[in-house]
Amino acid sequence: MSAGAGAGTAERRGGAVSRLLTGERVRTLAGFAVAAVALFGVAPALLSDFRLGLLAKFCCLAMVAVGIGLAWGRGGMLTLGQGVYFGLGGYLMAMHLKLADAGPGGVPDFMLLYGDGTVPGWWEPLRSPVVTVVAIVLVPVALASALGFAVFTRRVRGAYFAILSQALAAAFAILLVGQQKVTGGTNGLNGFRSFFGYDLADPVNKEMLYLIAAGTLLAMVAIVRLLMRSRFGELLVAVRDQENRVRFLGYDPAVVKVVAYAVAAAFAGIGGALFVPIVGIISPADVGVVPSIGFLVGVAIGGRATLLGPVLGALAVSWAQTSLSEQFPSFWTYFQGALFILVVAFLPGGLASLGGVWRRWRAGRAERDDVPGDRAARAAPSPTTTSETVTSGSTP
Repeated sequence: MSAGAGAGTAERRGGAVSRLLTGERVRTLAGFAVAAVALFGVAPALLSDFRLGLLAKFCCLAMVAVGIGLAWGRGGMLTLGQGVYFGLGGYLMAMHLKLADAGPGGVPDFMLLYGDGTVPGWWEPLRSPVVTVVAIVLVPVALASALGFAVFTRRVRGAYFAILSQALAAAFAILLVGQQKVTGGTNGLNGFRSFFGYDLADPVNKEMLYLIAAGTLLAMVAIVRLLMRSRFGELLVAVRDQENRVRFLGYDPAVVKVVAYAVAAAFAGIGGALFVPIVGIISPADVGVVPSIGFLVGVAIGGRATLLGPVLGALAVSWAQTSLSEQFPSFWTYFQGALFILVVAFLPGGLASLGGVWRRWRAGRAERDDVPGDRAARAAPSPTTTSETVTSGSTP
């Protein structure tokens, strides 16, 4: 190949790359870059260890919100039971950590107190870190797939699906409370000393957990963006808007819904698994109806139909909950409810739609200022210009 041909090929490749990295893709890459700098650079440098731990906790909750944004915002599945999958991932991780702290062949401390001093057989596989990590993803996905297939193939949707998922969350919390010998009951599982061999009391390891949570959150947002921009994302929106038409075109809406619901369950399970070593406890209070509704409130406030809205809403609600509960322990729930009502009533698109609202307001203001009389005045020639033209035309 000649040098000229090679240069031409390089130019064509460069032109193709430049065309790809334009417009929305550039903005998306810039957004991810800013988020990465803020999460990995600014936050660890400016926040104390306590505040950084809170941000890590908020990132775990935001993972659940990302999945809800996909299932509800894009797929129209109002799920009020994501606490179940969050709890499954959390309890699986907690079981492994308790077994690891007990040592090879050891018995977790709470089983010596509440049980008969033996480890149940279904706990034993969780001594393996590999089995635990795989179970954290597969168990929520399997449950969500089974439930989704049973429900969506019967065309159950809307409020009926929401009530069913909420009932599942309530039943799961009751089950955990009743099985005190193997779940710790209302106290849950706590008192973890290590995370895959790393001492949880070491501040360096706590920062490592934060970085893992922040990186996982960014990865989930990237995955959802790829799904939203793919053929599957188009089908998911079509199922949300016109399910019968999608069915008439030869697609099975139930399969599309099950996939989205399973992805949301996987995200919730991973968020729950990382929540356990960061916070240090998992209990029925973290997985019941109230936490499930809290996840949904954050998504609604942030903007369920957008990519970053669920993340912004979850972070904002979590931060507000922590800040207000410190200053107003008895009234912060009222503030949270008022914020939810205000956003739903006056900002249906959530916090993520503030930019669009601002642009529309500016455009409307410009149109109001640009009245027809002003347009005609600007279009007509000024008297000075007319007289100068006449004078110059009469000059010999």
